[in-house]
Amino acid sequence: MQDQENTEIITDAATPIIDYKGVDILRHEHVVLKDVNFSVAPGEMVYLVGRVGSGKSSLLKTLYGEVPVLSGEARIFDYDLRHLRRRDIPYLRRSIGIVFQDFQLLTDRTAYANLEFVLEATGWKDREAREERIDKVLKEVGMTTKAHKMPHELSGGEQQRIVIARALLNDPKLILADEPTGNLDPTTSEQIMAHLYDVARNTDTAVIMATHNLSMLDTFPGRTLRCEGKHLLS
Repeated sequence: MQDQENTEIITDAATPIIDYKGVDILRHEHVVLKDVNFSVAPGEMVYLVGRVGSGKSSLLKTLYGEVPVLSGEARIFDYDLRHLRRRDIPYLRRSIGIVFQDFQLLTDRTAYANLEFVLEATGWKDREAREERIDKVLKEVGMTTKAHKMPHELSGGEQQRIVIARALLNDPKLILADEPTGNLDPTTSEQIMAHLYDVARNTDTAVIMATHNLSMLDTFPGRTLRCEGKHLLS
């Protein structure tokens, strides 16, 4: 595979951005999912459901190179995950936005500075361009007036909105959301679900969300994949 530093990732509606065939997923030498087969198209909304420990998070981690893929065929964008080089992982992750349940914001800086840190770390050298991009994503998630608050000054829902803004910064082709509403009240959970659903519905960005919040799936429909008995079931 050629170097990714100078390779633009190009997708179209006819080509899956994720394609797994016969993949076994291991954690600490134990198989958590076996013979995984699934694909995801641009702009698709996919829910990943199943009990705690059923393999949802492990599957998500293979997609951004934290858990290696050792068998089968696994591709994301134009990367072969079976042969993913360590130096290519940062470039893969630039095309993926990740939304965590526990936020993982830097607690020693403002919401705005959290976003600027990500842009600086991913090669945005022009200050005006950074400011323009941050202002845009903050507006998208309705957090413009809270930009200069510290994380501890924000509610859980507000922190999660900043996390979504962070995930959108580099215009990702894929957003991975791992139980993004797990620590939120029902009203805030619905708002967060609505925003991620709108991202998938109105852009070419696919969203894969691991969730226990099954009651929301009727309101925000999508394809459901279930982790059960060490298998991924559709």
